[in-house]
Amino acid sequence: MTATGVIHGRFQVLHRDHLKYLLAGKARCRHLVVGITNPDPTHTREESDDPRRSRPEHNPLTYYERQWLVRRVLAEAGCSLEEFSVVPLPINLPELYGHYVPLDATFYLTIYDDWGRRKRERLESLGLRVEVLWERPLAQKGISGSEVRRRMAAHEPWHDLVPTAAAELLEAWDVPARLRTAMKLG
Repeated sequence: MTATGVIHGRFQVLHRDHLKYLLAGKARCRHLVVGITNPDPTHTREESDDPRRSRPEHNPLTYYERQWLVRRVLAEAGCSLEEFSVVPLPINLPELYGHYVPLDATFYLTIYDDWGRRKRERLESLGLRVEVLWERPLAQKGISGSEVRRRMAAHEPWHDLVPTAAAELLEAWDVPARLRTAMKLG
């Protein structure tokens, strides 16, 4: 078990498969640093391997909201606040990583597509220690944030796709209505 691990994601919105990913990283280190990517529009760039990830309708939650989601969901899963940190991580700007996360940590990621492979290459090119938790075809990805957001906006069932703590916050913040507005749905 390593001392410190870094894991990252947009968590737009945090769903049950995100939780599996977070817990898989946490199982490999004593302290997990959760980097929230696309923390704000000034640190978000379009990526050719996943161009949708930078669009506003795919990023309905603020950094502040997402860090609360991660904190509440990990606490609900039994992690103490001393076992993890939540920080911004502008994944598109590798020159800034050292300002947000410990570069001597092990960086955990999963790979489903070219974007995952690009992130691995980016991290390794910086000399960072990378551990791929799993690599699977995109068809085996499971839950996607896009599907959860679509269901929320379309008034379809979505609560079963997210941890209870996440559902409570998403409802309190009225994220389904926010998504309908962003997607121009009624």
